[in-house]
Amino acid sequence: MQKAKGKVVSVNESLVGALTTEGSVMNGEVAYIIIEDGKRLKSEVIDVKPNDIVYLQVFEDTGWMKVGNLVEFSGLPLAVKLGPGILGSVTDGLQNPLYELAKKEWFLERGLVVEPLDITVKWHFTPSVQKGDLVTGGTVLGSVPEKLFEHKIFVPFSIQGDHTIEQIAPEGEYTVDEPIAVIKDAVGKSVELKMVFEWPVKKPMPFNERSVPIDPMPTGIRILDALFPIAYGGTACNPGPFGAGKTVLQHSLARHSQADVVIIAACGERAGEAVEVFKDFPELIDPRTGKSLMDRTYIVGNTSSMPVAAREASVYMATTVGEYYRKQGLNVLILADSTSRWAQALRETSGRKEEIPGPEAFPMYISTLISAFYDRAGIELLPDGKTGSLSIIGTVSPAGGNFDEPVTQATLLSTGAFWGLSRALSDARKYPAIDRIDSNSKYPSLLNREEVNFLLELLRDGKTIASNIILMGEKGITDEAYIRHQKAELLDAVFLQQNSFHEVDGVTTPDRLRAMFDMVKEIIDATVGIKGKEGIRSHFNFIRLAFLDWNYMKPDEEGFEKQKMKLVNLVKQREHVAENV
Repeated sequence: MQKAKGKVVSVNESLVGALTTEGSVMNGEVAYIIIEDGKRLKSEVIDVKPNDIVYLQVFEDTGWMKVGNLVEFSGLPLAVKLGPGILGSVTDGLQNPLYELAKKEWFLERGLVVEPLDITVKWHFTPSVQKGDLVTGGTVLGSVPEKLFEHKIFVPFSIQGDHTIEQIAPEGEYTVDEPIAVIKDAVGKSVELKMVFEWPVKKPMPFNERSVPIDPMPTGIRILDALFPIAYGGTACNPGPFGAGKTVLQHSLARHSQADVVIIAACGERAGEAVEVFKDFPELIDPRTGKSLMDRTYIVGNTSSMPVAAREASVYMATTVGEYYRKQGLNVLILADSTSRWAQALRETSGRKEEIPGPEAFPMYISTLISAFYDRAGIELLPDGKTGSLSIIGTVSPAGGNFDEPVTQATLLSTGAFWGLSRALSDARKYPAIDRIDSNSKYPSLLNREEVNFLLELLRDGKTIASNIILMGEKGITDEAYIRHQKAELLDAVFLQQNSFHEVDGVTTPDRLRAMFDMVKEIIDATVGIKGKEGIRSHFNFIRLAFLDWNYMKPDEEGFEKQKMKLVNLVKQREHVAENV
């Protein structure tokens, strides 16, 4: 089939108008604009108008582009290559490996294209089907070992109906570019299959059978695991003002979450923060496997200094790769930082297209796009009886910390957990600065429901009493109320606050979380017989310091049990003993 051609008729930054001179064009297909130095700039058709006019969203810098430049249409949608070799790589929003691009040019030159998967690496393929077997889209042909997992090789999901295996490669070493099978349909048409295939990034992969997220995913962050959990296959958002700790929280989740695969979509993140991830992750060891953290990680690095139009592509690229590894039967976690900058890119494009603006000039359909993005998360029951999950956690950066702006509101409607970051808590250096009262989650916790309600009730009481102290002073409340306030402050200081940069306190296992909760509950339930505000404050300060020392000790460390007993005795000694003050 002859491909369509056209020429540039207008240039408005990343939005280019083109006149189709040959063939027909469909919305969503990839086009290449050929500029004078021969470079081919990748773009996507985002609007088809009457009189053969189409609008292209260009993923590269459009400097020196001019009216009359040739446009070649591919006839294919923007797609990602799926196969072994993705894990451990760092790519841009168009799946160009950044380290390979760095070998070609000192800077990111426009028009450069690199194979997303290394075609020189040989993979040990073990077939699981035989000649004559019936297969269809999604059938497993075999597997290859990749990093920590057995990577299944699928019949491309786009293939419909039953096909017969005509040829299947024997066990051996093959590159992703070599054919491993030939299948034939009912009318005798043959299709050659490789280990790699393409899938459109904006088209969700079909679910075999969907399930409800109910199993909590341990994140290592106590306030999340105890009060505001996320389940395998769930969704969450953490909106907050600038400097409240969103990126540090995302990096902690990437390091410590008990997911099989972590995909970081840096869609508009600051370049310095993205480089920190590129530099640190290869050096970090995954405590569960003892191997490099990059062995389970894929990074899409599309920072705020890169072309705005590619931010949207990077979000969909990461999601499609996540869906692919869910099909492998793995638990996948996507961390998108920041979806606000993706939405800002959509706002810029919408403005250039002269569409009717919605609230704050965002496009009217922004909530539909955000909802469709989070809808791609979920648990899938696979044909072999196994399950795979895709969880999505999106960072939102509302201007001025205003949670009423359209992107935050649309995200809240689409996610199952809300982790609102508080400027007051971050200014007080209470990290993670997740609001203890306003945050919420619909997913089950690692603690039982009664225990969660017990903690939340104490926090609410503590906030109310703290407001009364501000209004009336400490003398204006009873000793009993002051004790309740001190217990809430203790809970916050020793259980909810966490040092993300400490080797031990930075991550809390489910067993350690249970032990810490039991200790906190024992302290809260204990009757304090001390009279006077100063004595009560002194009592809880002693306990807080001893508890924090215990938090920084490893369970197998000498003195761990001794410190725990010291804490227990401290609580018991102070119980009903007013004379100690």
